[in-house]
Amino acid sequence: MKFRYLLLLILPLLVLASACGKKCNEEKQVNIDDSTILKFISDKGIVAQKHPSGIYYQILSTGTGNLSYTANTTVSTKYVGRLLDGSVFDGPTSQPITFQLGGVITGWQIGIPLIQKGGKIRLLIPSGLAYGCDGQGPIPSNAVLDFEVELVNATN
Repeated sequence: MKFRYLLLLILPLLVLASACGKKCNEEKQVNIDDSTILKFISDKGIVAQKHPSGIYYQILSTGTGNLSYTANTTVSTKYVGRLLDGSVFDGPTSQPITFQLGGVITGWQIGIPLIQKGGKIRLLIPSGLAYGCDGQGPIPSNAVLDFEVELVNATN
């Protein structure tokens, strides 16, 4: 449980700090990730929408409410995180994990506000909105991430 908490809250900060000394070809990687995601959703028959940020998402259930999200919004989620080869790097969680939205990877900060309490979403997150060229723990560099997330609760 503590690993999950660290993965979602602390590691994005470490990635940002370490990225300062490492050069990535971000523009090239954006195109690679987009092609990879498009092939993945085509191969798997996933009906997903592309957000202007570059994430792809599939709303499985919208949930209820009309909360306006901020970086300080506290969210409780159950989720599973996979690489595109299907290997699970985190989860599935059976008990909700609670954190501030502003403390997680950018892809979650963009994707979670697309649903409300009780909603479920699948997020396909390009590497640049996740852990980038550094990777983290079991997540390799430049990995596109596939999350299924249930938003149990959200409050400001």
